[in-house]
Amino acid sequence: MPWTFTTDLAAYRAAAGAAVAAQPASNTLLLSVADALERRGLHTFGPDAPFFGWWTGTDGAVSGALLCTPPHPLQLGTLPREAVSALAGALASEPLLAGLPGINARRADADLLAAAWGRRTRVVEELRLYRLAERVAPRPSPAGGARVARADDLPLLVGWMEAFHTELGIPAGASEALVRDRIPYGGFVLWEDDDVPVSMASFSRPIASTSRVGPVYTPAGLRGRGYAAGVTHAAGGAAHAAGASEVILFTDLANPTSNGLYLRLGYAPLEDRARIEAA
Repeated sequence: MPWTFTTDLAAYRAAAGAAVAAQPASNTLLLSVADALERRGLHTFGPDAPFFGWWTGTDGAVSGALLCTPPHPLQLGTLPREAVSALAGALASEPLLAGLPGINARRADADLLAAAWGRRTRVVEELRLYRLAERVAPRPSPAGGARVARADDLPLLVGWMEAFHTELGIPAGASEALVRDRIPYGGFVLWEDDDVPVSMASFSRPIASTSRVGPVYTPAGLRGRGYAAGVTHAAGGAAHAAGASEVILFTDLANPTSNGLYLRLGYAPLEDRARIEAA
C-alpha cells in the first residue's frame, strides 16, 4: 500500500517535505504545523503524540501528505484522487487513524472520506482559501493606523487571542506560546485609533515563500468601524516585508461579511475545504 504512516517527524520531513513545499498554498497548514513541531516540540498542539503520512505514487515519487496533532482533526494537503481513495480504505485498517476526532480536507476529498469512514458524519465547518492577488487598501480608510506589535504588547495579544478562541469554541491553551513565537519576526500587527489598540491581525512565519494571515480579531464593542479591514491590509504588507511572496488566508464560508471584506482587499479564491467529524 503506497501510504506510509509514522510518528517520526524527521522521517516525515525527509520523505514528504519537498513535495509538500512544492504546493505551499494548499499545503499551508502542513508546512506551518510541521515547522512548529520541529521548533517548539512534539506536544506543541496537545499532550498526545502527532502522526504523519505520505503517499508514494506508482512512479516512486511522493505526491501528497497528511498529519494529525490530536485532539485536532486529521489535516490533509493536496492529494491525487487515487491517494484519497486509498486513504478511505486505510481509515478502517491503519491503527494510527483509529479514533480520529475529525478530518480537514479539500471539499471533494472530505466528501469521499465521509462516505467511506464507516460512521455517521457531519460537516462542522466549510472554509475557503484565498490568495492575495493585489493589495487593495480599504475604502473608506478607517481612523488610525497600523504598527507592528512589540514584546510589551504580549498581555493584550494573549487576551485577544483567548477571546478569539472562545468565540470560535477553540481550545486556547497555546495562545501565549503562539504569541511569543510570532512577535520576534513581526508576526502580529495592531491597528490603533488615538494611540489605543483596537484590532489585531497575525500572520504565520513565511515558509516556502508563503505566509498565512490569521487570526484577525476586533473586540465586539469596536466592530463595524473598518478596523479589521485596515489591520488585515497592513498584515498582508507586513507578511511581504517578512519574506513572503505569497500571502493567503482562510475564511469561514458561513461568514459573508469576512468573505466580502477579503475580496474587497484584493484576495482571490483558491479552493474550498471542509472539516468533518463523527456525528
